[in-house]
Amino acid sequence: MFTDFEITGRARTHVVQIKEPRFAAHREVTDAFLEMRAEAAAAGFDLQVISSFRDFKTQLKIWNNKFSGKKPLFDIEGNVRDTSEMTDEQIVRHIFDWSALPGGSRHQWGTEIDVFDRLAIPKDYKVKLLPEEVSEGGVFHPLHQWLDANIHRFGFFKPYKIYQGGMFPEPWHLSYAPVSLKAIDYLSFE
Repeated sequence: MFTDFEITGRARTHVVQIKEPRFAAHREVTDAFLEMRAEAAAAGFDLQVISSFRDFKTQLKIWNNKFSGKKPLFDIEGNVRDTSEMTDEQIVRHIFDWSALPGGSRHQWGTEIDVFDRLAIPKDYKVKLLPEEVSEGGVFHPLHQWLDANIHRFGFFKPYKIYQGGMFPEPWHLSYAPVSLKAIDYLSFE
């Protein structure tokens, strides 16, 4: 199902590019996502992809931008952390709160899709992908109520819905179980 290069994001031979909405995903994920998107539209949501397949280079750029301070580090509630007095080891630990090591991200499998509701966005609003957006009263809370009630019908689940140690909650992060659960078997430290 995956080669070593595909599972680590060093190849994209396992993904296809969709034009509308624009996203790249494992070839087995796209139909299920588009079907779910159509049902979300019927329920009054414009389900959009903000992030999907991410290759090794992109994950490395995310990692390096956070390590160098070009991008902020957040705590579990989405507040920016002060890194001015952190050691390199502390910075690395806090990068892991929200981001996987390049080569180890689920997004590299093409089975993961971060979503938002375009219809809910106020004018001049920039999507942040932070807890405040999906919690009660948040701009995307209604979408997430719908997703929680429906994504399982399309084969999706939220691997980071609640904090279980490791990654902080990312309820906007959807995973396509029929492929992602198999991808785990392809992973090794090597």
